[in-house]
Amino acid sequence: MRIGEVSLLTNDVIKLADFYKRLLEIDNGSNDPVHQTLIGEETMLTIYNDGSVKNNQNQNICLAFTVDDVEKEYHRVLQLGAEIIEPPATRPWGAVNMSFSDPDGNVIYLRSFSGKAQ
Repeated sequence: MRIGEVSLLTNDVIKLADFYKRLLEIDNGSNDPVHQTLIGEETMLTIYNDGSVKNNQNQNICLAFTVDDVEKEYHRVLQLGAEIIEPPATRPWGAVNMSFSDPDGNVIYLRSFSGKAQ
């Protein structure tokens, strides 16, 4: 069994999808206000409004993206205007992590690994 999709439920698909398009430096060619697929590889990332009102108090899930250079991405995230939770820091297991909130308050981690620390 594999995870086929991670979906962020939102009240504003356009706003959240536009943020992730800039973060991921992709263009999915869609401006759909109800559902957008941003990453269509093995595990999809979708932004979706299922019609229910969201409270944007997301406290039980986060997304982590592996990047080559966390410090470089940190500066890009600052330019996107995201709220930084924690700037880049090296973890005891060797990973360099940073975290921030997306426009809906979801916690996002960017991380890079040196050597085999994965």
